[in-house]
Amino acid sequence: MNTPEWLSRGVSKLLPAGSLEPNQPLALAETAQVATKSIAPANKAAGDGSTRSRSTHERLKATLTQKDEALSPRMLRRSLQELQAMIDPRVSEVEGGRRASAMAAWYIGATAQRRRDLWLLMSEQFVADPVKVKAAQAQFAATIGTPDEAVAEVNYRRATVSPRRRLLQRFSVYPGGIQFLVDMRAEMQPALKQDKRLMALDVEMEYMFSTWFDVGFLDLRRISWDSPASLIEKLIKYEAVHDIKSWADVKNRLDSDRRCYGFFHPRLPDVPLIFVEVALVDGIASNITPLLDELAADADLVKATTAIFYSISNTQTGLRGVSFGDSLIKRVVESLTSEFPKLKIFATLSPIPGFRSWLGKNATAMLATLDDKERSALGRAVGFEPPGATHFLTAAETSLHLTDKSPVRQMLMRCAAHYLGQATVDGKPVDPVARFHLGNGARVERLNWAGDPSNKGLKQSYGLMVNYLYDLKRLDKHRAQLAQGKAPVSSSVQQLFLGN
Repeated sequence: MNTPEWLSRGVSKLLPAGSLEPNQPLALAETAQVATKSIAPANKAAGDGSTRSRSTHERLKATLTQKDEALSPRMLRRSLQELQAMIDPRVSEVEGGRRASAMAAWYIGATAQRRRDLWLLMSEQFVADPVKVKAAQAQFAATIGTPDEAVAEVNYRRATVSPRRRLLQRFSVYPGGIQFLVDMRAEMQPALKQDKRLMALDVEMEYMFSTWFDVGFLDLRRISWDSPASLIEKLIKYEAVHDIKSWADVKNRLDSDRRCYGFFHPRLPDVPLIFVEVALVDGIASNITPLLDELAADADLVKATTAIFYSISNTQTGLRGVSFGDSLIKRVVESLTSEFPKLKIFATLSPIPGFRSWLGKNATAMLATLDDKERSALGRAVGFEPPGATHFLTAAETSLHLTDKSPVRQMLMRCAAHYLGQATVDGKPVDPVARFHLGNGARVERLNWAGDPSNKGLKQSYGLMVNYLYDLKRLDKHRAQLAQGKAPVSSSVQQLFLGN
């Protein structure tokens, strides 16, 4: 029996009854939700302090299994041996990849709790040697300012590299290995909130993915109606901003007056890591409904002066923390200007996903900024003076029926302007979409009343949408402004700020 067969046979002994065979395809994305639900109770016990979960160090020395432990100490020791065998310096890269493939097959067939035990092994057992790290650190400190400093720094850096990194590299070798790791990290995300022991593995994976998925290694490809059906199906599956409801809907988004681009990795050639949908129009769009209208006539490309980015979707939860958006928008702008030299304006029509939730918590503080005249007018509009948060928020429920001069509508617009341009957390915009676009150098250009009258739009932001403008000559200026804690906004939005 050769080594791969022995390894596969050994790993198969850990498989629960009815599990997948080692050569079956990976399908983590399909099972992640179920697995997460099963894992949560055990993780909660580990994270809230109500009961103390044993570390893998303790469990490896034990003989009996305790409550919430999926693998027995004996099985845990065998799993650790299999992982260690993957990075044995005596085996080749190819052989290590075969062993990783066998472990991945076991993982696919394992229960959610057993998968969690494997995460814990990878997180707790594959750490840098603390003795070597301490010695290298002391040597580095002693050589600062001397000719030996550079060598000491290199030795220190090498000492701090954990064998966990080598483990991840082994998984990446075999076909499907990178997707396996991305799916594994996606499945881990909810568990991280309750079990901080997994943080070391998560951070290591984020670091490795940032290297493997550097934008310099990614291909920008246009996705059109002529693209393979399997690729178009992925657009339907991963669209995160405006749900695609039918094939006619997706065809409309890929029509002649539209463009769709995605970033692709050579090892995942059929999966767009992130994609953006663009409408080519004459002027900045204020309402999403016409852009999604399947029956609307195609725009005249000869007259098109504006590219509207109306949807940007990440497809891989496991790549959280790996940034693509900034480079994607830059590359798309370059491609569009090459194809359509008349395009001068690049803007978004974006949702404000956190506004309604934020206002529910901050309405009282916002009302406190009104002067007596403004407070009185709002009170008459909501039927109660002085108006409280509950009265204002109740009146806001009928946002689509509010007239231009309605004090409730005006107050909602002012609160939205404050939310996008002034509300911050750790010096960054509260709203995730604002944080993304402003971080890329855009500015808050215009608020659009009833920009998204759909149920989703009403639930997120009372139907409000926002345009972020990408002024190509001022991107660096806007980034610098944001770094100083001040969100770049247009004069029209600034005039809406409360207290003006």
